[in-house]
Amino acid sequence: MFVDRIQIELQAGKGGDGCTSMRREKFVPRGGPDGGDGGDGASIILEARLGVNSLAALANRQFYRAKNGGPGEGSKRYGRGAKDQVLYVPPGTTVIDAAGGFVIRDLKRPGDSFVVARGGRGGRGNAHFKTANDRAPRHCEPGSAGEVRLVILELKSIADVGLVGMPNAGKSTLLSRISSARPEIADYPFTTKHPNLGIVDLGEKSFVLADIPGLIEGASEGLGLGHEFLRHVERAGLLVHLVEPAPTDETDPIENYQAIRAELAQYDASLAEREEIIVVTKSELPGAEDVRAALHHLTGNDVYLISAVVGRGLTELVAEIAGRVEKRREAMIAAGEEVTLLRETDVRPIETDRPKRLPPHLAGPTSGLSDGLQAKDIDL
Repeated sequence: MFVDRIQIELQAGKGGDGCTSMRREKFVPRGGPDGGDGGDGASIILEARLGVNSLAALANRQFYRAKNGGPGEGSKRYGRGAKDQVLYVPPGTTVIDAAGGFVIRDLKRPGDSFVVARGGRGGRGNAHFKTANDRAPRHCEPGSAGEVRLVILELKSIADVGLVGMPNAGKSTLLSRISSARPEIADYPFTTKHPNLGIVDLGEKSFVLADIPGLIEGASEGLGLGHEFLRHVERAGLLVHLVEPAPTDETDPIENYQAIRAELAQYDASLAEREEIIVVTKSELPGAEDVRAALHHLTGNDVYLISAVVGRGLTELVAEIAGRVEKRREAMIAAGEEVTLLRETDVRPIETDRPKRLPPHLAGPTSGLSDGLQAKDIDL
């Protein structure tokens, strides 16, 4: 199950109470107070971790309670401090305060962590309250309560490239051909129900590709599936816009392209200015060349023509994507930003009942770069 937005309540542990105790030993008259301090309560820490690609593990519980600190004891023995509780989230998780509606922290990179709810401090024992006027204090300090926070965890996928387009435009098929990801593929719209990530491995170079569920007109207002997943293209530095030349619903492919562009701009104005590669898929269909020419005339940009099923144009497209991703990384490094490079083992497939290969009606090579499209064939 893929989960990318949850609301949970976090309560850090309470500090242990201090102890009221008097030293009572033979041959030690008026031993005085010897109550120890209570231990600190456990804090709750959120940490972004590689290999975690969904919030599903945290979605089964609405409340998380950290352990309390142990109480102090006599002979100035301190209570046991509780061990902090660490909750692992995917890189790219934004932590939002549910009450105030503000962003607490954005855990973009693997290893990013912070204390979201701090544990209470342990109370002081009566040994701390001994004075010249009160040599036998009978009071101690209770432990303080741990912080309680209601937070929203919202995942925005960490990907170099985002695949966008109308339903059934061929996004999942393309992802399955150029990476080792195996998304569900079928000949009906909205086959993809959640974003899929795949690593395109080119030997010494690689990039992360995100397949976003199909968008439709009105997605930014909540129509279709796109409203829930538009956030996953926010971090992608490059958009690959796939256009189907002969949609099954008989809509105009040029109008479909413009509609998706409008939805991206309405959701986030910066997405409309994001670098884009336009790709006409299913080149084996009639009219694909005409759609390519029309899109080139409309945008003035180069338009790629591919067929993910038979492998046409994939080498050129992957080379162009890899080249642009590398230029963006170089610009980020020059600007002092940190660049995280993921490996194949860092993106764990989501456990579903999806088919492991293409259905029979999409005959042809079905694996990634190892089938017909080799890294050595791509000149970068």
